[in-house]
Amino acid sequence: MFGFGRLASYDYFVHLERALGDALRARGGEVATWVVDVAPTASVRRRAARLAELVARTSNDGEGPIHLVGHSTGGVDARLVASPGVRLPCDDAALAWLPRLASVTTLSTPHHGTPLASFFATVSGQRMLYALSALTVIGLTLGSPPLAAASALVMAIGRIDRALGLDLRVLDRATESLLRGIDEARSREVRAYLDEIGADQGAMVQLMPEAMELYQASVRDREGVAYQCTATTAPPPTPMSWVRAITSPWGTLSTSIFAVLWGITSRLDERYPCAEKDAGDAEAVLARAFGRAPGARANDGVVPLRSQLHGKVVWAGQADHLDVLGHFDGGRAKAAGEGEPVHVDWLHSGAKFDADRFDAMTRAIAEGMLAAAGYDRPRPA
Repeated sequence: MFGFGRLASYDYFVHLERALGDALRARGGEVATWVVDVAPTASVRRRAARLAELVARTSNDGEGPIHLVGHSTGGVDARLVASPGVRLPCDDAALAWLPRLASVTTLSTPHHGTPLASFFATVSGQRMLYALSALTVIGLTLGSPPLAAASALVMAIGRIDRALGLDLRVLDRATESLLRGIDEARSREVRAYLDEIGADQGAMVQLMPEAMELYQASVRDREGVAYQCTATTAPPPTPMSWVRAITSPWGTLSTSIFAVLWGITSRLDERYPCAEKDAGDAEAVLARAFGRAPGARANDGVVPLRSQLHGKVVWAGQADHLDVLGHFDGGRAKAAGEGEPVHVDWLHSGAKFDADRFDAMTRAIAEGMLAAAGYDRPRPA
């Protein structure tokens, strides 16, 4: 959700791609990485086909191990591609590389769905998704969006969570005002991206907790492939969240947006709890990471914590949905070197995620990938 490949001169995954590549190369590995540019909210099956086709084009009929790393919906796509007997809208040749697949890593992935998808599937939710996607792109590319337009957007979005109704015209006007705040070239790119969201929102229906129950029943893990995940949660909004944010006008607005997202995502339906009945060893990992296992409503602002669990939990900690991609202010100092992209945090969650946690997380992911490929075993003489 809210994700893209390269848009308006901004690489959405650049921080994670570089950090993960560096962690793998530090062990002497030879690494090639690609970012899959998929339709942002299209059906999981369509997105998975794009993923399969890209791997087929770039794997060059080689012999090295292939690893899939998926953030958010991307993790659902990756598991579907890897599922034995999968049928996708692409040629069989697009799946010829599957015997080389060594690992699937998922970050902040709604394996059991998210209540936020249920909301985004409504008429008001679709407009809010459109507006928030625009805000994400502009927030990341500009560092912070125009305050007047963002304020109007926050006021419109805030009315949703308080169930006071929503004037869709107000939301649309605020979004349009936001888009007018960027230059014409970037505006064309962003509008094309937003048009894709408006035209196809199949994934929103499929990521509802009720729909993901069917996904879990039909998608199977591939034998011989290592499955690992990260698990993150952000602190629930409190009055202190706004007190800490008032030093920055944009911080105050961003905190308000996060509060709405967190509140919707925390809604719990006992019939579809967005979690496995038995999480096994994962509960012990969560208890160690957080001091005690977080409650059932814990989430990263987009995905419930326990919905993120699948396979081995290689890293767990405080972070919001965008922090794990490197979109946090704490990395600004480390990323300020020559040619390094600056970390930008447009979603203020109070998770206090920083460069040290980001490095620890990417190292843990890399270690799991290397182990899956056999690099943790002694090499033959």
